[in-house]
Amino acid sequence: METSPMSEQMSPTFWATLGEEAKADMLQRKLKLLCRDRKLLEAAVNVGKAGALSKPVQKEPVKISLKDCLACSGCITSAETVMLEKQSLDEFLSNLEKGKTVIVSLSPQSRASLAIHYGLSSLQVFRKLTTLFKTLGVKAIFDTSCSRDLTLIESCNEFMVRYKESQCVSSGESKPPLPMISSSCPGWICYAEKTLGSYILPYISSVKSPQQTIGAVVKNYICQKLSVRPVDIYHVTVMPCYDKKLEAAREDFVFQVDTDSEKITEVDSVLTTGEVLDLIQLKAVDFQSLEESPLDKLFANIDEEGHLYGVHGSSGGYAETIYRHVAKVLLGQEVKGPLAFKTIRNSDFQEVSLEVNDKSVLKFALCYGFRNLQNVVRKLKMGKCDYHFLEIMACPSGCLNGGGQIKPQPGQSGKESIQLLETAYVENVVVDDPFNNPIIKGLYSEWLEQPGSEKAKSRANKYIHVNVLLGKCRLVDIKLHNMNFLF
Repeated sequence: METSPMSEQMSPTFWATLGEEAKADMLQRKLKLLCRDRKLLEAAVNVGKAGALSKPVQKEPVKISLKDCLACSGCITSAETVMLEKQSLDEFLSNLEKGKTVIVSLSPQSRASLAIHYGLSSLQVFRKLTTLFKTLGVKAIFDTSCSRDLTLIESCNEFMVRYKESQCVSSGESKPPLPMISSSCPGWICYAEKTLGSYILPYISSVKSPQQTIGAVVKNYICQKLSVRPVDIYHVTVMPCYDKKLEAAREDFVFQVDTDSEKITEVDSVLTTGEVLDLIQLKAVDFQSLEESPLDKLFANIDEEGHLYGVHGSSGGYAETIYRHVAKVLLGQEVKGPLAFKTIRNSDFQEVSLEVNDKSVLKFALCYGFRNLQNVVRKLKMGKCDYHFLEIMACPSGCLNGGGQIKPQPGQSGKESIQLLETAYVENVVVDDPFNNPIIKGLYSEWLEQPGSEKAKSRANKYIHVNVLLGKCRLVDIKLHNMNFLF
């Protein structure tokens, strides 16, 4: 997969200063990723020897929306910020000025990145961000660790259904698709949909990511608690990954209260960790000296003593949580202590297995980065993948290393940075089973009924599908939000 490093963020002003050759190069690279077809690319964009965009043949335009982007944190270029004007810091501040009911949901990975940058703990960062956002006029600040617990419970339920069915089918019957593959990484999902094709999609979990799960909770459940109409809420998430902006823009995550009402987006905007740092600097806030505020307990993993709680695993903890739950509930094996993950090729590919009577009954793996991802996909295609579950993330080292995180300090290696982030991520966090989360228990009793219920599926599950992007060579008219580039 073609990649280019994340560089400086690009504003429309900066875009205007670029020469035609630089513009052509950026846009051509993105079109190449979108089209995946040299002939189509040459027909869509004709870049002259001097680098200027030549005059196109007038043909019927094809519209490519934001949701069509084939994205991973490795190939997002600086040109993306031009295309994501509605997912920007300016848009966030504009909605605050309009008097909207603004809700911000913070990811634990972003809190860890800010903690390292400022020399604070993640809990201190959480409390200081609560002060900052509420000073700006934000109504509530929530925790995506909480929605992650809901996602994990639904994922456990889905896996158990698949696993039990796979053990019961008779010879000759088609087995349910295993391994089940995690679905929380939008870079991986886009790659699977648009590049790998239909053979891979049945393996992917139908459960939404924690970002989209909290979006559904805010716009369907919490809005009632706050006595606010869903349409009047502007919901912002803070994430370690630029691809989360693309995920939030998918039409799969838009709903209507009734057939005549306007469409409601679960997550209206996504800010990266780096953009929150920009906000702190823009407002000239002395963040280290900023007062700490109590956290909103309506939807945050904070206990009565003020401690954060969550699960093992800085990329969601899918493999570990599902492994422990299935071993206990289905196999009667309570796994205590840290899981004995075994490194296979490198630190980004690890596996763990459970044996009962000398027979392997569970085999799970962590697979981070496209190099490892492609090896697994190749085995799946050949029918030689013996895993029951795969936790897949597009970024090497997983979500803590997302493209939207604050860059390492000068002279600091990537490995050192990840180690610091891992430490900050788990510092003062009590590890607990998601099934014990009192907030999630309340969600089920008051709203979702039980794990795997039809109501839970309608709110916590998503739809994976193959998008046929372009059928034939035509002039490409890219319309992303308010930005138009006509070739």
